[in-house]
This record gives sequence, C-alpha cells and structure tokens, in this order.
Amino acid sequence: MIPLVLASSGEEQVIKKIGGNDEVKHHLENLGFTVGSTVTVVNSLAGNIIVKVKESRVALNEDMARKIMV
Repeated sequence: MIPLVLASSGEEQVIKKIGGNDEVKHHLENLGFTVGSTVTVVNSLAGNIIVKVKESRVALNEDMARKIMV
C-alpha cells in the first residue's frame, strides 16, 4: 500500500484505505473516493494531483492525497 500521491500517472489504482478524521473521510466519500473504487492519477505537480474518479476529474492537494492509500 502506498499513498495516492506516490502512485504513477496513467495507471488505474484501487483504493484500499482512507485515513484522517471522520470529517475528512466523509468529504472524500462525497467526492467519490471510497474503499474498493478505482482512481487514475491524471497529472501531478509539486505534490498536488489531478485524479479521475467515477468519470470525474478531481484536484487534491498533497495532504489529502496522502490520506488515500492504494
């Protein structure tokens, strides 16, 4: 398991764990980040990433991306 921020661009990944407090977990779930769903890193720049999740593109800062384990 690695944080999403370290995942390679263009490779589909499966979310295995989401860390953080309940508020952060709920926010990420509302964006489509749930355990078992797939995400693809589209672009990464200075730790901030753009991911494709459930046919949408979402930008995450490095702190949030480190809470998602793939």
